[in-house]
Amino acid sequence: MAALTLSACNFDLGGEEKYPEPRQKGDAGPKYESNNTVFGEGGLFGAQSKEDGSGGGAGVGVNSLLWRASLDTISFMPLVSADPFGGVIITDWYTPPATPDERFKVNIYILGRQLRADGVRASVFRQTNQAGTWVDAPVALNTGTDLENAILTRARQLRMSGQQQ
Repeated sequence: MAALTLSACNFDLGGEEKYPEPRQKGDAGPKYESNNTVFGEGGLFGAQSKEDGSGGGAGVGVNSLLWRASLDTISFMPLVSADPFGGVIITDWYTPPATPDERFKVNIYILGRQLRADGVRASVFRQTNQAGTWVDAPVALNTGTDLENAILTRARQLRMSGQQQ
């Protein structure tokens, strides 16, 4: 209860307060000393630096090229979840038109801000339809690696074309 009482008091804890600057004629809102946002410098996805080649913004903890390349690579699959801050993409089950008795699900993890070969991991799950029931089935060992390589190839293409959005 004492903490609640103290928090309600207006004590000077040594921080500098920022007051609005005077408005110019025609301005609709207050203008503060700095134009920082909640997301920091550069906005939600941060300022992109072309010098370091990372393609990752200050606001997102993953490489933007790997993120976009991952979404491009699995764009034919329905998404369940896509978290750009945590770098996790989860698809729903997808049934290829050529094989209606099997379906696939993919989880993609972007592991960092650098565009590196070990910066992306893909887990692929497969099920087959047996008498109306979907049963887990083995996936070829190279399927996840092939998907990771396709994502890395797409990220390289995006980097070369300069599309670091």
